Amino acid sequence: MSALGYATSGGDPVHSPHGQLRSAYLVNLGNVVNVIEDPRERADALRTAWALTEGVLVVAARMAREAQTLPGLSCGDGMVTAKGTFRKFFSQEELRAWINGVLAVRSVAAAPGVFYVFRDEVQAQGYLAARVRHRPAVVHRRVREVAYETNRAILDPLPTFVQARGREPEAFELGEAAAAIVQRFGGLRRALALLRRVTGDDAWGAAQAASTNDLAVYLALAAFGGRPTFTALPPDTQLDVQAFFGSYKAACERADALLFGDGNHEAIDRACREAPVGKLTPEALYVHVSALPRLSPLLRVYERCRRILTGTVEAVTIVKLHRFEPKVSYLVYPTFDREPHPAPHMSVRADLRRLDIRIRDFRKWQNPPILHRKETFVAADYPGRDRFARLTAQEERAGLFADPAAIGTRDRWTVLVARKGFRFRGHRLIRLLASSAWELTH
Repeated sequence: MSALGYATSGGDPVHSPHGQLRSAYLVNLGNVVNVIEDPRERADALRTAWALTEGVLVVAARMAREAQTLPGLSCGDGMVTAKGTFRKFFSQEELRAWINGVLAVRSVAAAPGVFYVFRDEVQAQGYLAARVRHRPAVVHRRVREVAYETNRAILDPLPTFVQARGREPEAFELGEAAAAIVQRFGGLRRALALLRRVTGDDAWGAAQAASTNDLAVYLALAAFGGRPTFTALPPDTQLDVQAFFGSYKAACERADALLFGDGNHEAIDRACREAPVGKLTPEALYVHVSALPRLSPLLRVYERCRRILTGTVEAVTIVKLHRFEPKVSYLVYPTFDREPHPAPHMSVRADLRRLDIRIRDFRKWQNPPILHRKETFVAADYPGRDRFARLTAQEERAGLFADPAAIGTRDRWTVLVARKGFRFRGHRLIRLLASSAWELTH
């Protein structure tokens, strides 16, 4: 961190006993609490880190699943490894409850085994609100406006903001860019009027609808830790409430309706069946992570309620929304775009009923499950979707999907493809010569 230009300091009672501990905006307590044997000393370490924190405390610890593969002897509430070192392993909810109890705070799950604790509630709410906002769409200009093109460098912050937030900005939200716009056009309203002529009302309406849903989803999730008062919201979120709902009461009523629907399995099942994107199976809806903002607000709340438990799963590719149980699974496919039929590396399942997460590592499986029909998981504008669909059409013509039981795992699929006399070249199905096919199946 120092080599990257950050002002850093830190210490460790064993490895760096003379290190300087000083207050800072961000304090990292990474994989520390899990190596302290004495519970009182462990809690003191957490309190010390919190006392040094001006902005955000990051707490990371080893997860309980790791204890299953680590030999050792039971010791207190942890174990002593073969190397003679102490290890305490936490479940996700155990770590959350411990942090909250020791510090009397409400922590935020950032990832499995990682939590954030904010000093400022307004900043915490800003972080939580930002996590549910849709990704800005590309602005398609309907006409070529000389005034816009001439001043494009000055005006570009405006469409970026409107697409991201669905409303007109206040000057403070544009930072230094606002002064240049006002100087050139005499005010933000004139510049926004020009932008609306260029982009059209439809683009503004779509951005507003998406942002309205984002805000409702955020307020629904905020109820889990005690929904903040209106004045505790960040200033930009207060403006969102006023623009989209008119009042905080109306916004919270919409959010409460989403929470009520989250506990209704019939509503969840209906929303899965009506989803505009994703692969529907008898038990779940599978959706590429990039397509989550395309789902209904109810399904977004359903997914995000479970993510409160897990935090963000790094490199997640496919999200599995269980239709009849309060569970969501996050599947990691690092080669989703490159391989025609990728295998998962890891899955993380969040069970809200049990307040528990289950992590499964597929990397050492000799015969892992694989994906088919990749185009069904993604939205129509996903890069490479046409390529996925063409491969699926080839496989259907070749009769490879005739027996669903024969295609679920990599070994079965490999044998079936060879027996039919084919091989893959990227996302293309290539017919083998008869002799080559015979060699692959014998």
